[in-house]
Parts: sequence; C-alpha cells; structure tokens
Amino acid sequence: MVVPYFHLTAVVMISSADGAVLGACLALAIATLLFVFYIQADASDLAPHRSKLDQLMERRDTIYDNLRDLRFEFRSGKYSEGDYNAMKSSLENEAAPVLAQIEQVTESQVRRGRGARAAESERGR
Repeated sequence: MVVPYFHLTAVVMISSADGAVLGACLALAIATLLFVFYIQADASDLAPHRSKLDQLMERRDTIYDNLRDLRFEFRSGKYSEGDYNAMKSSLENEAAPVLAQIEQVTESQVRRGRGARAAESERGR
C-alpha cells in the first residue's frame, strides 16, 4: 500500500500549525470537567435566600403596581368604569390576605423579640 507523500505532509503541517489552538481547547475541556465534577456546592448556596416576609412584601408590591397600572389605564380610557371597578375589586381582594399575612409575620417577629428581651431581663435580675 502506497501512501501519497503530500497527504502526510498536509497532516503534519495542520497539526503543527494548530497545536496551540488544540492545546487551549484541551485545557478548557479539562477545566470544564473539573469544574462540573470536582467542585461541590456549599450548603449556603442551596438554602433559600428569601424569607417569608420578603416573599409577601414582594407579592404586595406587585399587587400595588398592578393597581397603579390599572388606574393609569382607566384614566387613559382603556377600560370602562365597570371593568375598572371589577378589576380593582379583584386586586384589592387579592391584596387583603397578603396584607393580613404580613401583619401576622411582623407581629410574630415582634413577639419573639419582646420575649427574648423579657427573658434576658429576668435572667439579669
């Protein structure tokens, strides 16, 4: 079997010219595999970062934004007065339980804070 000379020379020329690129690609592939399979996530990364109060306040703010947008769109003539009142009532009914939950959460936090301070003051006596 005879292998043409120009074919072998082309392979040698391509591999020597692209050696740096191939080396960089190999290094990147190794780094990616190490990152994916070797680095472990911290427990703090897996924990939820938002408290119940944060979630409720975000929901409240969203409802208030929707009410503000609804008022603007009504004033610009997009909705009739009946539609506006119906959607406004719906948003207000949606906001009521959220506000009640915020009140409960903040009251329970205040009670816990007062209870801890009262217990510390009794220990100090």
